[in-house]
Amino acid sequence: MRAPLCSADPGEIFTREVIENPHPFYARVRSEHPVSRIGESGVHLVASWASIDEALRRDDDFSANLTGVLVRGEDGLPAIFEFGDGASQVIATADEPHHAVHRALAQPRLTPRRIHALEPRMRAWTREALAPWLAAGGGDFVPVGETVPARSIAHLLGLPDRDVQRYRTWAMMGGDMLAGSVRVEQLTGFARETGRLVEYLREHLGAALAAPERGPDTPLLHALACGIRDGKIGIEAALGIGVILFGAGGESTSGLIGSAVRLLALDPALADRLRADPDRIPAFVEEAVRLEPPFKFHYRLVKRRCELGGARLDAGDRLMLLWAAANRDPTVFDDPDALRLDRRHPKQHLSFGRGSHFCIGAPLARLEARIVVEELLASTRRFAIPPGASPVHAHSIFVRRLDRLPLEVEC
Repeated sequence: MRAPLCSADPGEIFTREVIENPHPFYARVRSEHPVSRIGESGVHLVASWASIDEALRRDDDFSANLTGVLVRGEDGLPAIFEFGDGASQVIATADEPHHAVHRALAQPRLTPRRIHALEPRMRAWTREALAPWLAAGGGDFVPVGETVPARSIAHLLGLPDRDVQRYRTWAMMGGDMLAGSVRVEQLTGFARETGRLVEYLREHLGAALAAPERGPDTPLLHALACGIRDGKIGIEAALGIGVILFGAGGESTSGLIGSAVRLLALDPALADRLRADPDRIPAFVEEAVRLEPPFKFHYRLVKRRCELGGARLDAGDRLMLLWAAANRDPTVFDDPDALRLDRRHPKQHLSFGRGSHFCIGAPLARLEARIVVEELLASTRRFAIPPGASPVHAHSIFVRRLDRLPLEVEC
């Protein structure tokens, strides 16, 4: 059976209403047709926990390669923008055996032990970013939430801290490019800035290649340089890994931090509860990332004609695995839309993916979000969204990130 349409309006997913609050849309899709198509685009939403779990176990049918993305066409209807030879097959978007090779090079630098050793440095960065914001009585929190992740990923790569403002720009580009409603001139700008990032990474990778350092505690660029010297990867793959990590490590964590702070601003009683009992902050972070995954979905490419959830799929179709929908699936979670600090299995969610493609940066994201929340709560008596002001999310079908989070603060 051909997959049913997800909506009478195939462009609904692009609307500002769904961007600002996608959860009613996801809930409707999940309950009516867990596997459903978006118009005639060849893209299928996969919205239930069971259907996503099945898709993730079928590597023979579904590829992680990012060969195209959903966009709003010139006629206003959903369509696929094909990448052609520019298809991304690097780490998170690579299939085996390449994925395992890329992951083995990067993961030793992102172990929980190594990440937690960065806590004093991250805490200092957080206090440095918060100080002028607090002194000004608040304002837009987004720059604060973007700075710490950008500095963290640059540090892990082995890049100089002096270029942090450039890192902030580069870390936010990936979600914009996958937003779905980007104009041609914007794509041109993103491509140009991505070129600058690649050349910047090439320069620093070249320095690492000239004198590579080995060992699990060396910067990631040196690990990639060793991989090149050992014949495991080529230079372009190494640069691709660096580019992917900027977005995955920067934008996703800044999205999580913004969502967590927004949830606390809307619930001062919860903020007070966490001030009084900061040991509950890790549980809060898990609920924040479950309720508001920084990446709302990831793509899979259908490799051959098959079925999923009783729906027929053709070779070349795409799946959008909706983590944000599965994380609120009532067949898996009690009271799924509520933020609860007492969940029995707090890490049982899909925000960091699952299986072989589970996010290697999950320990980093959890630590950064925890530190920012701890420092913000410890530095304030109250913070809230000012009357008449509203947070604004990035207009992206892919990323759940705030473009603006106005807050007023009492210290």
